[in-house]
Amino acid sequence: MTSRRRVVVTGLGMINPLGNDVDTVWQALIAGRSGVGNITIFDASEYPTKIAAEIRNWDVSRVVDDPAAWQKRGRHAKFAAGAAKQAVEDSGLLNNLSDRSRVGVYFGAGEGNQDFFNFTQMLSAALAKGPDFDMYAFIQEGLRILDPDLELEQEPSMPAAHLATMFDIHGPNINCLTACAASSQAVGEATELIRRGTVDAMLAGGAHSMIHPFGLTGFSLLTALSTNNTDPTKASRPFDRLRDGFVLGEGSSVVILEELEHAKKRGAKIYGEVLGYGCTADAYRITDIHPEGRGAIGCMRASLADAGISPDQVGYVNAHGTSTSVNDRVETVACKAVFGERAKQVPVSSTKSMMGHLIAAAGVTEMIVCLLAMRDSILPPTINLENPDPECDLDYIPNKAREAKVRVALNNSFGFGGQNVTLAVGGWNG
Repeated sequence: MTSRRRVVVTGLGMINPLGNDVDTVWQALIAGRSGVGNITIFDASEYPTKIAAEIRNWDVSRVVDDPAAWQKRGRHAKFAAGAAKQAVEDSGLLNNLSDRSRVGVYFGAGEGNQDFFNFTQMLSAALAKGPDFDMYAFIQEGLRILDPDLELEQEPSMPAAHLATMFDIHGPNINCLTACAASSQAVGEATELIRRGTVDAMLAGGAHSMIHPFGLTGFSLLTALSTNNTDPTKASRPFDRLRDGFVLGEGSSVVILEELEHAKKRGAKIYGEVLGYGCTADAYRITDIHPEGRGAIGCMRASLADAGISPDQVGYVNAHGTSTSVNDRVETVACKAVFGERAKQVPVSSTKSMMGHLIAAAGVTEMIVCLLAMRDSILPPTINLENPDPECDLDYIPNKAREAKVRVALNNSFGFGGQNVTLAVGGWNG
């Protein structure tokens, strides 16, 4: 039996509320800056939550050859184009590549632009003559006002399709949408494609923006969002006793995953290695993580087993850390179960305290954070951790970055519906 092919990371790209490139985001993270502010994308003044972590000062025309073709494409797809362009150029993977069928795209992308205002106009037409819903009027108004190109861009698979065209990549093209675990799952499944020899390299990542009326309405109805509108930069406070919900963010991150020997042969720069991938389901409730953390514990242990390493080798955990009461408490329980007596000695932090929750794009973004933390021997903080919660009693690196040499890190992503993914990544000194 042949040994399993090793998978390394050779390119990084990132656009999110803290900056439009990897270095800018990283410097903001280690400085403990927040990207949260008032919502400006649409009028949110009548919502209980009026804040989010938005991307500002970004235009897709900076990175594409045909800006006009991108004007109707999804907000998240435009972010994906920017992050992917950075990662591809950083890696040099496609320079002089002869066989583009050996490279694919695996994304964890959410829905595209939601046509809220046209939808409400269609509802208005359907109810214009009274309380009975007029389906014929609804359909006719839709046929009159809807733009088929914009409607197509709502499909979650579109960013991956656009990237394949943008970079002329002919290999597998796949999107998964497993809520907040999506882009971590994309990285894990892309790793498996390389391990078994289906491809030699993958663009893996995620993109999402739920800062729109439907997204804000849904999460408001679930009472999942922070309503700290008076002090936005303090709103996301994972593991803090006064936390009152998460903050919506948006963005995209992309990594270039590559088979080790393929990367070495072309002299690629290597950021680190994907050591392990664990994936489980809570099989419990749509909106709640299992109270005993069985899915979280299972995927953390599965990732370690896949990597062939022990919990004692882990030097840092980038937590899912959403700033909701249940998630933060149960993730603490899961870390204690996995690390045992050593749990309080393992540094854990939530970078969602600064960039908000990027939903489908969160996992891969936080995996990049792990790689940079190992590269630079500095661990990003959990900001706004000012009031210790007795049920959250681990070392969360409160408020200030910390110097530390780490060789192995875990990245947790626990999504709505009980979707759980943990990635184990290792630094690179070669």
